[in-house]
Amino acid sequence: ILFITIIPVLLSAQTEVPKKYWINDGSFENIVTPSGGFDDDYDEVIVIEFYAEFNKDNAFKDWKKLDNLEGVSYYRIDIATSPKLKKELRIRMAPTILLYTKGDAYIKFTAKAGLDLKCPVDYDKMIRAIEVVKQESSY
Repeated sequence: ILFITIIPVLLSAQTEVPKKYWINDGSFENIVTPSGGFDDDYDEVIVIEFYAEFNKDNAFKDWKKLDNLEGVSYYRIDIATSPKLKKELRIRMAPTILLYTKGDAYIKFTAKAGLDLKCPVDYDKMIRAIEVVKQESSY
């Protein structure tokens, strides 16, 4: 019985996003805007996931793989605690994922309206989108 009880706890612990990946209304601008201002050498892709606790089962599950990629950083924003960003960026569904580089948003993936609110992108599609952002932002 102990084995059956421990397995779900271990699995859920693996998918929890540590506190350092969570940003909010106050820290968002510092994360997506390069510190060098107009630094052309800055080519990091910032993946921002707008998250809702009520829909946590449909959050982007491969966030750790993204954060391990060179030149890619992942962050998550709880829409319940960041109303300013939710309004400014017109976030209507969660999850919604935006890809930024050099302070500009390039791609937006939004969950479709409906009862399931599934994550609008899987890992392979996200990798392709990151490559597009890197290519498009290099001009």
